[in-house]
Amino acid sequence: MKHLKTILLATALSIGTISFSGAQSKIAHINTQELIQAMPAMEQAKAQLETLSKTYQTELQALGAEFQKKVQLYDSEAATKTKEENTNRAKEVQTMEQSIREYQQKAQQDLQKKEFDLLKPITDDAKAAILKVARAQGFDYVLDSSQGVTIMADGKNLLDDVKKSLGI
Repeated sequence: MKHLKTILLATALSIGTISFSGAQSKIAHINTQELIQAMPAMEQAKAQLETLSKTYQTELQALGAEFQKKVQLYDSEAATKTKEENTNRAKEVQTMEQSIREYQQKAQQDLQKKEFDLLKPITDDAKAAILKVARAQGFDYVLDSSQGVTIMADGKNLLDDVKKSLGI
């Protein structure tokens, strides 16, 4: 009877161990930021964003220079103008300053929208390539190691395989 309990216990432990080891998932990791930075479309997106940013910056500098000239002119002429004219000029300067701020906010929003519009297809392509490679190699999970945290030391790194899949 004692031997039967020992055999049953050993069998139960063996079955549990076999079930647990069979249920383990295959896990890989990839640095998605490194992958995205290596994609050729990313260079094009950066160039477009830089061009747009420079355009807005040039326009803002021109508006700022015009604003400064007007303020200096109004300051230098203030003594020769009536109180009513100076009040109107002050309102004009305030309106101009507000317009420049609004333009700056609009430019920033446009840049953010353009960045999102340009990066979404790139990140979608990267995700699709990661999924394709991971499925082809039989991985159940792929962890993103781009946050600078070592997730696993001995897991499969898919970066080279995904780059190869994308032709980079």
